[in-house]
Amino acid sequence: MSLIHIIILSIIEGVTEFLPISSTGHMILAGKLLNIPSTDFVKSFEIIIQLGAILAVVVLYFKTLIKNIPLWPKIITAFFPTAILGFTLYKIIKGFLLGNVVVTVCALGIGGIAFLVLERQLKKKQFSTQTLTSITYKQSFIIGLFQSLSMIPGVSRSAASIFGAMITGVNRETSVEFSFLLAIPTMVAATGLDLIKSGLTFTTNEYEMLAIGFIIAFITALIAVKSFLAFVKTNTFIPFAWYRIILAITFVIFFLK
Repeated sequence: MSLIHIIILSIIEGVTEFLPISSTGHMILAGKLLNIPSTDFVKSFEIIIQLGAILAVVVLYFKTLIKNIPLWPKIITAFFPTAILGFTLYKIIKGFLLGNVVVTVCALGIGGIAFLVLERQLKKKQFSTQTLTSITYKQSFIIGLFQSLSMIPGVSRSAASIFGAMITGVNRETSVEFSFLLAIPTMVAATGLDLIKSGLTFTTNEYEMLAIGFIIAFITALIAVKSFLAFVKTNTFIPFAWYRIILAITFVIFFLK
């Protein structure tokens, strides 16, 4: 990868990590457009720089995390399903799913359609859970099950966990915030697992690439998180649904040949 490739992928990661449009999916599609070979290092790069974006959540929600210690076990409960499945299916995820443009495009399109259906159904739903602290362990575990779907690139970790939370009765803004916090253990574990599995065999140049990507993803994510929270207070996810569908159709027509 060249420096410009690193910058582009890192900005994409920072901007899209917390949007319901799949950051991994966007990096895979960007890699296709930029003709970046889908090597093991590129796949590791796409996993590890996500931790930079997640650090933005730690910074923005540091006081919330410190003041709400009882919330931590619920976050870990939600993380548990993804942890088990991610560890079990690691070889399949990295060997087949990551870098797979066809899987990504299909997941983006199907996910967009699912958004439209879910938003229509959720209009009728009464949300009984209004705050982070009132989320139950049962809700946390169900949210975690939904998040585990995001191991398929193009699904979107944030989308899966947000809709999972809303289906269990958590209101939209709280669902988004819980999804942000759930990203912390999820991506720390994903990065740690990939570093262990790769045997820390990166070259000095590759470590420099990872550091640059990490920093850029962190900075852009700081901006994206605040903007997204402001958006969801007064809007549905329907614009993201249509964006996903249009992007999938565009890729099928022009790039999947």
